[in-house]
Amino acid sequence: MILGKATAIKTKHYSELHQIECLPEHFREFNNFTASSIGIGTYLGSSDTATDNLVTEAILKSVKGGINLIDTAINYRSQHGEISLKKALLKLIESKTVSREELVICSKGGFIPNRAREEWFKGEYINNSKFNIQETDLVAGIHCMHPEYIQDQLERSLINLGIETIDVYYLHNPETQLGIISTDEFYRRLKAVFSVLEKAAHAGKITSYGIATWQGFRVQPTDPKHIDLSKTKSIAQEVAGGKGDHFQFIQLPVNLAMLEAVITPTQFVDGKILPAITAANKLGINAIASASIAQAKNFEQLPKKIMTALSKSLKTDALSALQFTRSVPGLCSALVGMKSPEHVAENLTLTSIPLLNAADFAELIGE
Repeated sequence: MILGKATAIKTKHYSELHQIECLPEHFREFNNFTASSIGIGTYLGSSDTATDNLVTEAILKSVKGGINLIDTAINYRSQHGEISLKKALLKLIESKTVSREELVICSKGGFIPNRAREEWFKGEYINNSKFNIQETDLVAGIHCMHPEYIQDQLERSLINLGIETIDVYYLHNPETQLGIISTDEFYRRLKAVFSVLEKAAHAGKITSYGIATWQGFRVQPTDPKHIDLSKTKSIAQEVAGGKGDHFQFIQLPVNLAMLEAVITPTQFVDGKILPAITAANKLGINAIASASIAQAKNFEQLPKKIMTALSKSLKTDALSALQFTRSVPGLCSALVGMKSPEHVAENLTLTSIPLLNAADFAELIGE
């Protein structure tokens, strides 16, 4: 097991070590971490050794080049995402390239991490006397929020990653259950999960937790998939008993094709309806972007005015798209999936390029 967790001192040290090739603004301080404005994601690809090796090498190259935030999930490539990350961590630490304390490691639980989902879930949990999990706890055949399941998934992730502590642990796309179970039942289940995660934080298994969503925070309050961020934060505070909760992160899609989190008011905070990222900032919650370049699909369909403006100083559409997302005001980091050495090298060029300032960003999106 790799001991330790990300710390304020060591992550700051990492940023200082990379001040030659990276601009200071490439790093942001939040939640007692200093983390890179670009994070490496480990989602896409086949569950095979060849892809494992590519992901491991991409992580190695990224960390060496100024990226210290790494995002994965137990269901990514049927647990291969976490296992690939473990291999990279061992190489990085054994070679003394970095210490564990310099890296912000994030993972998620909620989806079923096995291809034979229902059969595997039944064998591992429903028919296992160790757990009090019922068939009704499996929703849509792919998702479970039962507290015993989340506890077990967290323990499995720690083993897969080979680490003592996960810095940010997300409940993964809980809105999968909305529309299938009632809203009241959804928040009851959420409270039970938060109770598990608060205990995990106090036990040192995680530093903080959050919710990673696809729709939940971006859609209108009238949408069946909507998650109320203020209510969610209140639940965390209630579970923590007023002692300071550890619900400190959200992850949601932000890119040129999906601007809702930036410009569309969907979340009520103190009587005002705000875009999700603004609302998160008001509530003291850190926002991380997923799908930062729209998973590299259909760049030609992205807003031409913005892409044209960005392409004047950047060589590729992918860089323009990533530069836009990492410059979103109030955002902590923009995740981008990387496997090929060419894409890693390309994305690392942004670490030495200034972010868009707030005025230029507002002009681009027409505000």
